[in-house]
Amino acid sequence: MVIDKILTAIFGSQNDRDVKKLRPLLAAVNEKESWAKSLAAEEFPKQTAVFKERLAKGETLDDILPEAFALAREAAFRVLGERAYDVQIMGSLVLHSGRITEMKTGEGKTLMCVPAVYLNSLSGKGVHVVTVNDYLAERDADWMRPVYAYLGQTVGSILSNMDNEARKAAYNCDITYGTNNELGFDYLRDNMQIDLARKVQRGFNFCVVDEIDSILIDEARTPLIISGQGEDDTYKYHEVDKYVDQLTEVEKDPKTGDYPDEVDMDPEARKNIKGDYKIDEKSKRVSFTDAGINKIDEILHKHNLIPAGTAVVDEENFEFVHYFTQAVRAHKLYKADVDYLVRDGQVQIVDEFTGRVLEGRRYGDGLHQAIEAKEHLRIAQRNRTLATITFQNFFRMYNKLSGMTGTAATEAVEFNKIYNLDVVAIPTNRPVARIDENDEVYLNEEDKWEAICKEIKEAHAKGQPVLVGTVSVEKSEHLSALLTKKGIRHEVLNAKNHAREAMIIAEAGAKGAVTIATNMAGRGTDIKLGGNPEFRARKRAGTNATEEQYEAAYKIEKEQWLKDNEEVKACGGLYVIGSERHESRRIDNQLRGRSGRQGDPGRSKFFISMDDDLMRLFGGERMKVMMSRIGMQPGEPIDHPWLNKGIAKAQAKVEDRNFEIRKHLLDYDDVLNEQRTVIYNQRDQLLADDNLADRVLNNAKDAVEQMFYSYTHSGRKNQEAAAAALNEEIRNTFGIQLPPERLTEDALLAALQNDITEKETLAGKENLNMFIRYQYVQIIDKKWLDQLEALESLREAVSLRSYGSKNPLTEYKIDGFNMFDEMMDTIRSTVMSRVFKVRIQLSPQAAEQRRQAAMRSHSSMNAQHSEAASVSQSVSRSAGAQLSGDAARRQAAGGVMQRHTTGQSVTVRRTSPKIGRNDPCPCGSGKKYKMCCGRNA
Repeated sequence: MVIDKILTAIFGSQNDRDVKKLRPLLAAVNEKESWAKSLAAEEFPKQTAVFKERLAKGETLDDILPEAFALAREAAFRVLGERAYDVQIMGSLVLHSGRITEMKTGEGKTLMCVPAVYLNSLSGKGVHVVTVNDYLAERDADWMRPVYAYLGQTVGSILSNMDNEARKAAYNCDITYGTNNELGFDYLRDNMQIDLARKVQRGFNFCVVDEIDSILIDEARTPLIISGQGEDDTYKYHEVDKYVDQLTEVEKDPKTGDYPDEVDMDPEARKNIKGDYKIDEKSKRVSFTDAGINKIDEILHKHNLIPAGTAVVDEENFEFVHYFTQAVRAHKLYKADVDYLVRDGQVQIVDEFTGRVLEGRRYGDGLHQAIEAKEHLRIAQRNRTLATITFQNFFRMYNKLSGMTGTAATEAVEFNKIYNLDVVAIPTNRPVARIDENDEVYLNEEDKWEAICKEIKEAHAKGQPVLVGTVSVEKSEHLSALLTKKGIRHEVLNAKNHAREAMIIAEAGAKGAVTIATNMAGRGTDIKLGGNPEFRARKRAGTNATEEQYEAAYKIEKEQWLKDNEEVKACGGLYVIGSERHESRRIDNQLRGRSGRQGDPGRSKFFISMDDDLMRLFGGERMKVMMSRIGMQPGEPIDHPWLNKGIAKAQAKVEDRNFEIRKHLLDYDDVLNEQRTVIYNQRDQLLADDNLADRVLNNAKDAVEQMFYSYTHSGRKNQEAAAAALNEEIRNTFGIQLPPERLTEDALLAALQNDITEKETLAGKENLNMFIRYQYVQIIDKKWLDQLEALESLREAVSLRSYGSKNPLTEYKIDGFNMFDEMMDTIRSTVMSRVFKVRIQLSPQAAEQRRQAAMRSHSSMNAQHSEAASVSQSVSRSAGAQLSGDAARRQAAGGVMQRHTTGQSVTVRRTSPKIGRNDPCPCGSGKKYKMCCGRNA
């Protein structure tokens, strides 16, 4: 510690060295000032074009920095009449370097950021300037738009009431102003779109965050969440559970103990199978027979659960097959006190390996709800989190992040550890003349409020403006009531109306003004001593005044303001009173910073009582008793520098605690963030991919390889049983069956390739691609919602594992990524299975054309396939066939795609005569239909 002080005394602090490094760059910018002044107005946008050309040829932003900064400063001077001070240029250099600029209140941060924003906008990738509310976003954009327009750059602003088209236009501007909330929500909404063209944002290049400490620290613990009402399907689980006992298991062969083999069974024979469902205990799967589907259909109609005239296999009713599937699994495959426990009105999963309860885990895909219905527990409907992200992880997506504030030094460690941002404090343009007095500490809260009222009354009587900061709306209203009783006129600002906030704060420096506000109120607005002549001129001239009328009014108000300004300065400037200390020193410094801008005089003081939250929490009644014992009397304040140091230490402890909480939350959110990034990237790739059939085939190859690997290395002595099991797995996964003599990996892959090729021919490649894309997006979105809920439950549960000497965070990471891997595998396998199980059904006209064409070309299979392709093309052109369900509503296509659930056979609606599997194939080959064109049917 001593060595650090000696080194600092010799070489200066780190901040001193950082500021010193900026001076050569500042000198280079100042050297170009005369060049910028020599340019005509029409040359400014031309020079911008020159900069862009230089960047395109390989120069960097740093190469053109001096000229660009000088040009931006001159443009601001010509348009606004304000020339950026050297300290403002230094602050802008810090922003460009991807760091945080700390500049005192009133030093002109809005103008300061213009050179850095302009320079980085030349890359063509966009710059985001983030503010804390809509009012400031719109105000700053309107204020600086003429400057950027003078330079040839476009400016947009994102407001909460804008539609998608307006947002997209604003994001496509060179510079975009917006709030942290709107930018974050737009990111989440973009990643819920099913069409890339509907996205509004175009990437995250460079960001300047105004009041960065407020956004990245104060709001860091509050994530952005888009939620929607979850579908109220709880009653469906209960209804299905009432009737699930009416379904029966398929009778097994008494000799072999196996279910009837449906591979080569005649369709008529399949109807005679007794029973409604089959159970695979090993994989815990359930599949329904044709009779089972019909039985479900009968039950649903009998109890009016689906509309008359519809069938359970219809797209709008097909979900009931899923509910019955899960109900059968819950009753037949999952047992209480074995697979799960019922405890405290909840179903808790038991780990099959350890026998311990997996706290916070839930079965997915509706199984958990089915078990709750089985156990007659309450199934609560709740909102589903559709998408979520924290500000911490959102802003870390930018290639370069910077920010500006008046108070960041106290949080420098957090900025560095969380965001890898360094803080550079820029010297003020003029020395600070504000007097910061020691705190006054009172024994009771009543004494403190009485002292504050007395202080306000004295300052008001001599014409000194007073700004009182409170920590809550309740306290501000309490003080307002006390001042009203004493007859002191005042304004109360609770930050409910951002536009009104700016007007009140603008007049807070008027002679004799008394303003009560929360400590955060007024950030980003300017308090001028003597009041605001612009605001007063607008008020005097009226809303419909002409430019000439406004100018006349402004002249009058300007003269009056000059007099008031001198009088207020003579009174000591703005007097800032803090009604209590905040947990963070930074918030107190922000309040103090409202006074003493640009070398103006000012004064600040905090009034504290032993009943305040900070003193109570870190001193308690013991300190209050001790203060009484040493002679502190009610109504008498204590004022000493040592007391200030003690309070500062207490605040530092609270800041450290809050930092640890935010760091802890971020550690957990990083797990979710990594998964979210993968999911969103996968989603974008799928939306942009025009050949998804290849993706499906690649997934199928992996699945087939795994199937045959398990088959080859199963170690079973009974190869016939192993082959039957493999064939059953192939049927459940792909919906096709191979003869025993063709049960090879190559034959299966060839069959799958033929299946995809045929579907592309019948439906058209574009339509098939669209169907696959829709299936992917639909399943990804559903599974991601389930994953968000599962991670939320897991996060609540892992804290208990600390009792087992385990690190909850490590446990969360392990379980979270295992769940994510399972989810990704499920997405791939589900889409793959759906695509292969879907069947094309042509319209009657198209089917007849295809049948006649096939009969005419029986002499050659090649000719038959060629004819089928031509018929398919004609069908596509005439829109004679269509995709079913949601796909039908999106595109007319060459065939109907109907989904089969895993391990079940659903009757496909027919529009042409049925062909028996043992009938002659209509193609004229002479073979049975099941051995020819019906082989994969």
